[in-house]
Amino acid sequence: MEANWLAILPFLVVIPIAIYTKEVLPGLIVGLVVGSYIISPSIVGGMETMLFYVVQALIDENNIKIVVFLYAFSGLVGIIKVSGGIKGFVENAAEKITTKKQALLLTYVSTIGTFSAPTFRFVTIAPIMKALLKKVKMSTKELGFVIETTATPVIVLIPVATAFVGYMVSIIQVSVQNEAGTADPYNLFLQSIPFNFFAIVIILVGIYLSFFHPSHTDAPTEMEGEEKEEEDWRDCHPAVSRELPSKPWNLILPIVLVITLTLFLTWWDGYSEGVSVFEAFMQADVLQAMVIALLFTVFITIAFLLFQRFQLSNIITSFIYGGNELMSVIVLLSVVWGLASVTDDLGFSEFVTAHTEWIPDTFIVPLLFVFGAVISYFIGSAWGTWGILMPLGISLSLTTDVSLPLIIGAVFASGSFGAVASPLSDDTNTIAKILGLQVMDYAKFKLKPALIAAGIATVLYTGFSFFL
Repeated sequence: MEANWLAILPFLVVIPIAIYTKEVLPGLIVGLVVGSYIISPSIVGGMETMLFYVVQALIDENNIKIVVFLYAFSGLVGIIKVSGGIKGFVENAAEKITTKKQALLLTYVSTIGTFSAPTFRFVTIAPIMKALLKKVKMSTKELGFVIETTATPVIVLIPVATAFVGYMVSIIQVSVQNEAGTADPYNLFLQSIPFNFFAIVIILVGIYLSFFHPSHTDAPTEMEGEEKEEEDWRDCHPAVSRELPSKPWNLILPIVLVITLTLFLTWWDGYSEGVSVFEAFMQADVLQAMVIALLFTVFITIAFLLFQRFQLSNIITSFIYGGNELMSVIVLLSVVWGLASVTDDLGFSEFVTAHTEWIPDTFIVPLLFVFGAVISYFIGSAWGTWGILMPLGISLSLTTDVSLPLIIGAVFASGSFGAVASPLSDDTNTIAKILGLQVMDYAKFKLKPALIAAGIATVLYTGFSFFL
């Protein structure tokens, strides 16, 4: 189809609807419907076209692997929660921490084993910090912000064994394919990691607040007593509920397994090609390795729990319940894949090429980052922002002289801003609920450091655009 202004109409629909409804999915669905009816302008034809694009996306081999990975990963987290793995870890850690420095060091060191997903980070570390709030002697808002800087901003920089990596690689893959590109999406993701400037800067801000900034405390007074403090952290989230058993190894074993097996199977897949160790990791089918490692981990974890006399029916139920918590993300992905294909067939990249030549290459990346940061703040979704902007970013990169890893890093950074700063984000609401904070007050508190980090990131994107 010849490219004209209709090629960008789906995106013109998506963004205002997402901002107005404060939900990403309705905007993406309407954009997909609009694009489908532009291609097939009849009552039945448009709906058939929409179904065709979604089905084609879902039967793609790599896309199915991503769906399996996301569901199984979330199911594994569900098993860990119900079997008392998180509660056991919290209790053991809380007993051993006696000073503010130890508590803050635990916040950062524990990232090694709990970087899989933001919510997973929050339910493992926030209850510990809540139980130790008097020892930490920071305001609850400061503490929440420090914990948040070790969640999404860290997770988006980790290339294996996270709930994010499959989605992020998939968004790159579908956007590159729509531009007839042949670059490996996982390698592009690896190359973009150093350019996620917002995530890197906000982590440094969190470290500064933790160890070098004079803090204030709004912790409970001594008169409130230890018993009240204990009740607070045990009631702050179902994953640490007093009804659950306390078994830290039910957290430690699955985490160690999934990380170790992912690294080993990634190396093994590349090593079978007869290359060096470093090249093995570069040439491996990482998505395949992650899915297989995760499936092994799920089966071994189930066997481990059966050995402890957990009922199989309860294990299966908790796995399904956990997996279903990510079904909204799987639906989101399906619509993003379909929308990307629709806009590609409408000639989106050709339209962008023809109408963005007036923008100096130096300003494309910082403008895209700022635009994405605004969108992500108002919709509160990093994943939704990436799904909306990645096709635009990669199209701009492939039709200009802008570095592809730089622009991919900027798109991921813009979504990361919303995850940290937006009062609508899951991160903001989860940490506020666990720590007993008012959502809007907490969001207002952390907006200033987030804007400072975003400003620094914008300057860095402008500077790097001169040299790359």
